[in-house]
Amino acid sequence: MRRAREEAGRTQDEAAEQIDAASTKISRLELGQSGIKITDLNVLLKYYKVDRSLCDGMRDLARAGRQRGRWSGYRNVIPNWFRQYLDLEQDASELRWYQAEIVPGVLQTEAYIRSMLATARPRATDDEVERQVEVRLERQSILDNEVLLRFIISESALRRNIGDPSIMRDQLARIAEVAAQPNVELQVLPFDAQTFGAAWINFIMLRFDHDASSDVVYVEDLIDADYLDRPDAVRAYTGLWNRLQAAAPGPVESRDLILCMADETRIERAHDTGPLRRGVAEKQPQRRQRRSMR
Repeated sequence: MRRAREEAGRTQDEAAEQIDAASTKISRLELGQSGIKITDLNVLLKYYKVDRSLCDGMRDLARAGRQRGRWSGYRNVIPNWFRQYLDLEQDASELRWYQAEIVPGVLQTEAYIRSMLATARPRATDDEVERQVEVRLERQSILDNEVLLRFIISESALRRNIGDPSIMRDQLARIAEVAAQPNVELQVLPFDAQTFGAAWINFIMLRFDHDASSDVVYVEDLIDADYLDRPDAVRAYTGLWNRLQAAAPGPVESRDLILCMADETRIERAHDTGPLRRGVAEKQPQRRQRRSMR
């Protein structure tokens, strides 16, 4: 941007006036110390009379810089091993989540997030909690993009109470809402589905530019994470994903089950019957019956 400005014969003060900013903002931009909104970039590109053949590339760089920079203010609450994942998540064209015990982060409601963080050890400070909540909610912007998002969630994750029943009811309603989006495919792996030896492993598969050869598998444990791109590792996790997908009901039946669970939590709260413990194999008292899973 500095070269473009200098070739146009403009000063930093003149450039700053075009986007109603201080000249220090132009200085930081040219030094790579801050990002820029695409609308402001377009103004400067036009002002500098940059050749059209270069404009798209500069816009791509600006978008990439903003994505990388969006997490810079949260370094104290984002583990080093998770930062790479955040960048990959924003760049992926397709993501596949398998979650066995908790709801995937990008689907969690704020109340669910806070209830989860309340059980974390060591206990975070109030400021750290707020920032962790902000990070998780900010990640959910991916739901509104054109990225293909596929989820397989164990029934255990949906029936495990996090917080009080009202939190779980709202969480289930949120999942059902997202499941109806055209870019989302969501399946529930029920209790009575075939069990696989590695089905307890949570993982996320990321694909870039719709190219299967670019797949990366993210596997997280308590204090670290692995990023697997070896062909044998990708094949193994792809095979596990395919088996889990085949064992789970389709998206429509899965969404019906989620809505049925939400109904159950509403009834249980009304009758004060305590935590939800029934499996899907039991007969449901609501209109949506377990047989709709088949």
